[in-house]
Amino acid sequence: MFTGLKLMHKFNNIKALGFLIPMIVLFSSCKNEFKGCEYVAYFGGEVVNPNNPYVLFCKDNEVIDTLKLDKNNRFFIQFDSLAPGLYSFKHEPEYQYVYFDKNDSIMVRVNSKDFDESLSFCGRGYEKNNFLMEMYLKNEKDKYKMFEYFDDNFEDFSKLIDSTYAKETKFYNKRKAEIKWSDDFDIYAKASLDFNYYSKKEIYPIVHKIRTGEDVIEKLPADYYNYRKNIDFNNAALSNYAPYVMYLSHMLNNMGTINYHNHFSETDLALKTNINKMKIADTLIKNIKVKDNILNNIAFTYLLEDQNMTNNQKFLETYKKISTDKSKTNEITALCNAIQMLKVSDTLPEVSLIDMNGNEIPSSNFAKPNTVFFFWTVNAKSHLEAVHKKVIALKAKYPKYNFVGVNINDSNEDWIKTLENYKFEGVTELRCSDFENIKNKWAINKIHRTIILGDKGLIKNAFANIFDSKFEENLK
Repeated sequence: MFTGLKLMHKFNNIKALGFLIPMIVLFSSCKNEFKGCEYVAYFGGEVVNPNNPYVLFCKDNEVIDTLKLDKNNRFFIQFDSLAPGLYSFKHEPEYQYVYFDKNDSIMVRVNSKDFDESLSFCGRGYEKNNFLMEMYLKNEKDKYKMFEYFDDNFEDFSKLIDSTYAKETKFYNKRKAEIKWSDDFDIYAKASLDFNYYSKKEIYPIVHKIRTGEDVIEKLPADYYNYRKNIDFNNAALSNYAPYVMYLSHMLNNMGTINYHNHFSETDLALKTNINKMKIADTLIKNIKVKDNILNNIAFTYLLEDQNMTNNQKFLETYKKISTDKSKTNEITALCNAIQMLKVSDTLPEVSLIDMNGNEIPSSNFAKPNTVFFFWTVNAKSHLEAVHKKVIALKAKYPKYNFVGVNINDSNEDWIKTLENYKFEGVTELRCSDFENIKNKWAINKIHRTIILGDKGLIKNAFANIFDSKFEENLK
């Protein structure tokens, strides 16, 4: 998520050499294996500071194999028949892509504490995968820098993003010539270049208005969206590729909200916007795989942001008419059912949490009157520091509230070590023992969620954001 691809390991110590030697043996011994095995492939690597004892190898978000880490935190698998294409590997809660051409042998090393920045590939086919990682990191760095530029007038904004796009295109062309990758891989390489640029163009008019109050839609040049004419909205190969999916989401958000402006209440606007987005997707996207993926993306985002139960039902009625993905429909429905259990004045569903002594405690033990549950993880250091700083300030201002920090996705060791390093005062700290359980019962899909219980210990607001400017209104 920052400049370039920092290779945090240089194989310059004994541990690194211990990883390198088996790879050398592997690649030298694989030469004979490739003969007569048209689609044989190898995938392996090492996870430093693992969060759990396995790596998931996936295709289109479906798990192909669960790769168990050995005592040295390494994993390895041989696929006797692996179709060339884009795959992903997950070490919860993080994931990244890996592309296999015929007979590729990919090894990866990653530190879970700094997942994306520490990740690098080696072996046959490593260059194109390192290219995708470098493009990802460039795009992430660019994303964080861009928000201040959304304030700019159109001319300055356009000049900036065009200049950046020209530099990235030059880099893309250089690496394409050097690596000589296949046309199939180029689908993803080009997408990583283009859709980051296109997304910025889609986001600009919306964010500019939010940040400055100026509506620039009518001032945009007539050819501003001409790039849309060259986009294949039915590219099944890209249906699960994040840059493509994110672009389509930004585009639909832009198209879906462009005619509404300030004519509706906030909740009605959210409903109308998201139904409109689904209808546009239904008209624009004919490929079932792409369309269902985008519809699911819209549904998850909407259902976690708008907790008006009547509106949710109206939204689901439209969603179910358009979506053909019945398995995902069940998942969306399950999410909606979880949200229904988090209504104002209801009892918060019970989940199991762990205290600092390792005791398993039901969440109801901490559901005292006036309680705020907030969430954090070691992997999001800036968030854990910011949210605790905010909570400590709120604790001083609203002493009648009990603030409970719930750690998710971290090992008990990392959790305790982090708390010992920071020594947060006045906050009850617990750890989630089963993330799937808390995710399903409390609809936790992002760490910025905050759950507030009122003076009777019942739900006051289960979908607050502690960083929202109006958050304190919930505590008064």
